[in-house]
Amino acid sequence: MAVKPAMKGDTPVPGATELLSAYLEYLRLPYIREQYETLAKEAAELGWSHVQYLERLIEGEAHLREDRRIHRLIRLARFPVIKTLDQFNWSWPKKINRLQVQNLFRLAFIEEKANAIFLAGVGLGKSHLSIALGHTACLQGYSVLFTTAIDAINTLAAAHASGRLKTELSKYLKPRLLILDELGYLPIDKKGADLLFQIISGRYERGSLIITSNRAFKKWPEIFNNDSTLTSALLDRLLHHAETIVLEGSSYRMKDRIES
Repeated sequence: MAVKPAMKGDTPVPGATELLSAYLEYLRLPYIREQYETLAKEAAELGWSHVQYLERLIEGEAHLREDRRIHRLIRLARFPVIKTLDQFNWSWPKKINRLQVQNLFRLAFIEEKANAIFLAGVGLGKSHLSIALGHTACLQGYSVLFTTAIDAINTLAAAHASGRLKTELSKYLKPRLLILDELGYLPIDKKGADLLFQIISGRYERGSLIITSNRAFKKWPEIFNNDSTLTSALLDRLLHHAETIVLEGSSYRMKDRIES
């Protein structure tokens, strides 16, 4: 709870240090409140000017706020786990375009409102790379949301049944980057296909998408209830501004059995 500092005329009047701390707490400047005395001693020892001392205090406060903002972005992204590019085993997939993947981590595709689609069998790292990209985006200050395709459909279906579809759909349209994981792992009925189409159509040229799938594009009609018209319309929007990353090989999670 914020403490309102004692003003002139209030009683009792606290000492100078206590009063300053109260003001800083009231103004929600925690770094300055905690560090101003320590930095004042350092400033005196090193002969800083008043402006240099103030600059160091404001710099520390700004960094603290940025750190808190990034942690908030990561929390709101709802990653199931945190993955990074450094953790990725490049030697496992038999086929992967390393330069293409590394270029994605420059995040230019987010500024361009473009998409990235990872196509691979199970256990080759497509979810790892998608999460790592999302985490990197958070570190750069972008809003991100991670979800599986089925979870998104189920959430929107429930919202539609209760008359909250527009509100719930906006949650998938607002982030600068939306990650739809595991498209194609479970069948999608017509209603689910229509709801997923609304997400992709709503984000078209407005925000970036990362999609991971275990199906080649030619088999996507099977994902969407064999609706070739809807699938064509969806792919038209999705691939207009997109990079497709293909990974080939055996499942990394099965490597111990394969090698034994």
